[in-house]
Amino acid sequence: MTEMEEIKKDASAAEAEADVKGAPKAMSADEVLEKFDPESGKRKLTGTWDKIVSAICIIFALFQLYTATFGVLDAMLQRAIHLCFGLVLIFLLYPASKKWDKTKMNPLDVIFSIVGAAVTLYIVVEYQQLVLRAGMNTQTDFIISLIGSVLVIEAARRTVGWPMIIVALAFLVYAFLGPYAPGILAHRGVGMEEMFGHLYYTTEGIFGTPLGVSSTFIYLFILFGSYLEATGLGKFFIDLANAIAGWAAGGPAKVAVLSSGLMGTVSGSSVANVAGTGSFTIPMMKKLGYRPEFAGAVEASASTGGQLMPPVMGAAAFLMAEFVGVPYIEVVKAAVIPALLYYTGVWLGVHYEAKKCGLRGMNRDELPKISNLIKEKGHLAIPLIIIVYLLVAGYTPTRAALAAIVLSIVCACLKKSTRVSFADVVNGLISGSKGVLGVLIACATAGIIIGVVTKTGVGLKMATALLDLAGGKLLPAMFFTMVTSLILGMGVPTTANYVITSTIAAPALVQMGVPVLAAHMFAFYFGIVADVTPPVALAAYAGAGIAGANPMKTGVIAAKLSIAAFIVPYIFVLSPEILMINANGAAILQAMLTALVGMWGLSVSLIGYCIRPCNMLQRILFFFGGLLLVDPGVTTDLIGAAILAALYMWQKMQNKADAKKAKEA
Repeated sequence: MTEMEEIKKDASAAEAEADVKGAPKAMSADEVLEKFDPESGKRKLTGTWDKIVSAICIIFALFQLYTATFGVLDAMLQRAIHLCFGLVLIFLLYPASKKWDKTKMNPLDVIFSIVGAAVTLYIVVEYQQLVLRAGMNTQTDFIISLIGSVLVIEAARRTVGWPMIIVALAFLVYAFLGPYAPGILAHRGVGMEEMFGHLYYTTEGIFGTPLGVSSTFIYLFILFGSYLEATGLGKFFIDLANAIAGWAAGGPAKVAVLSSGLMGTVSGSSVANVAGTGSFTIPMMKKLGYRPEFAGAVEASASTGGQLMPPVMGAAAFLMAEFVGVPYIEVVKAAVIPALLYYTGVWLGVHYEAKKCGLRGMNRDELPKISNLIKEKGHLAIPLIIIVYLLVAGYTPTRAALAAIVLSIVCACLKKSTRVSFADVVNGLISGSKGVLGVLIACATAGIIIGVVTKTGVGLKMATALLDLAGGKLLPAMFFTMVTSLILGMGVPTTANYVITSTIAAPALVQMGVPVLAAHMFAFYFGIVADVTPPVALAAYAGAGIAGANPMKTGVIAAKLSIAAFIVPYIFVLSPEILMINANGAAILQAMLTALVGMWGLSVSLIGYCIRPCNMLQRILFFFGGLLLVDPGVTTDLIGAAILAALYMWQKMQNKADAKKAKEA
């Protein structure tokens, strides 16, 4: 029996045991996606409708590739056509009700699709007249804008779920009921015609910057990711992670951390990452003795970190570059060290949990060899390496993505075992167009929020309210910004998550003198970590589903393993060198090394194990010493290092004393 067969057998046995004991039943990856990832609820069409949808997807892809190659259209036209394709495909692929048969097309959705095309193409057809009217909209314009806005909200409901919709509707209600808002949040109010005209016929609403980025950079990177997946890069990452770490203590958990981190470079969803790699790594962890809750939490933490991993960062990197007004490569550079610190924290938590529980790794003869893997499939990673090089070399994300798409196909053809056919190339176009729908509609819906913010000034009002609450002091302001971002990020897709948190929460820190990029990264981090923070920890619940574990317990453990995500943002606000902002190499190295040692102390404290189990006093001191090292400053670094060194020696002395007692006995 092969290793994989054993894993599946053990998973089936676990499911049977769960049924007997009344414990949560383990779910398949498809079941997890169906339950926790609204983007996965697509129809499974056959026959004529499948051909129609596929044809639309291909035309969509060709439009995006053509404009990327030969130059994009005027902003409004590019975005309107992009949204047109998005609405048509969403209404054809996502049924209005989950109870509807997903193998058949519903006539109502066809009508929605046609109307969605009509209201977006209205902008294309009437573009010149709309420009000439310059805001003096007609009654027809108002009706079209109202229908278009409602359809965007409905498409978002089907695709990304209710949390995003609730936030968008709350902002719209605030716009209309401004005079009745309490205190500082009050404003004169906005009429319906004025509001929907602003949302639909300007580049400060639905067709704003988020949709602009989706219609250019994001689509190409998602298409690139679909080709990488088609060529088998995901399986290569898992095999490589197995070869590197599978043999170590707690090997499968470390494989989960590595493979999810690697997948995160091109993945755009925490839940999808959990389902993709977790269906393999979670059964492996359970087989070797990890508790189901811990196994699910490891995968959830590692997968969530993928949204913080450059170069894509769940597509938020492109939006951040536009919002902050810096080159894309600056965002990527800024994200490197925080991502490293995050994954170090998760890795250390996994390592010490394995040591604490005495969990072994897999036998080396069960694992693939690195040399063989690189020989067989190493060429699949060349496009990923090339795209990073091109971005660092100063090429635009558009050019870099186009080159990488071509290279992914070319490199796959270098060996017979990975060669792609013409059908695979076409299927890649279809997959890319379907894959962008969640991001596309999230960006459009986020535009509604931005439109309300620009019309009412609520962003500055919220910033002022947060500053008043913090008494004008930085640390309390950071704390309240963290809480706000965690709440706003619950259940919201990555791209929309960033738009919301950067619009509402980040301005408070900017007003305190925090560098703009650091403030935006701070809000983004806490918006993302909401995926592993109860009570709405979707990534953790997805991991619990696969593991057959208690969701809330899994969420608590995932939050503990993700401790770095709660601390690292404070580090880079207090010490911007971590983000490579106005810092020399020595300062960056010092900040990184002290932070890494600090993460070690915090991980030991949370797990309760260093070279032996820690008593309560040791755990408290490890936590305190770790925090001191995390806090930038020579004095705090020296005190923290001294505390951690003393604790390490204390544990060694305890081991010697135990060994002496055992020898005497």
